[in-house]
Amino acid sequence: MGKADNIFLIGPMGSGKTTVGRQLAVQLKKRFVDADQEIEKRTGVSIPTIFDIEGEDGFRAREAAVIDELSHGQDIVLATGGGAVLKPENRAALAERGTVVYLQADPETLFERTRRDRNRPLLQTVDPRGRIVELMRAREPLYLELADIVVETGQRSPASVARDIAGRLKQLHAHEYP
Repeated sequence: MGKADNIFLIGPMGSGKTTVGRQLAVQLKKRFVDADQEIEKRTGVSIPTIFDIEGEDGFRAREAAVIDELSHGQDIVLATGGGAVLKPENRAALAERGTVVYLQADPETLFERTRRDRNRPLLQTVDPRGRIVELMRAREPLYLELADIVVETGQRSPASVARDIAGRLKQLHAHEYP
């Protein structure tokens, strides 16, 4: 199994991991999995409900277990949660078991994409824009350190971002593709 077998998408909430991931999986003929959706499927409740009952620590423990399990798979495109990079064991699993792609976007773009979404517990605050800036300040160094590829999503369409990633993956893993 080479690093080209699995593609792991990291980045802040609103960067497009799920939307781009679905399109990328189709282009690369891989299976798409969203870590947050997998957690919801397994628990039978929403992410905000898990945060309410178990707090962020409880959610992060569930997330780490799901990432560990899914990252052992083959031929997947995995969209991780924005905070998945906070746990060292997640970073290690992702780095060792696939190619990590950081979907980068500026805080204003992230705010515009997430401001009406009530399924984002960390943004249920009086200043969601400020919270995004704060989260990015803490997480961006981890995203950059972990990433094999960094792709700016900005004002681009998900299809354009997915094509860009596919092309860069081929360059990065030229020896693994026929």
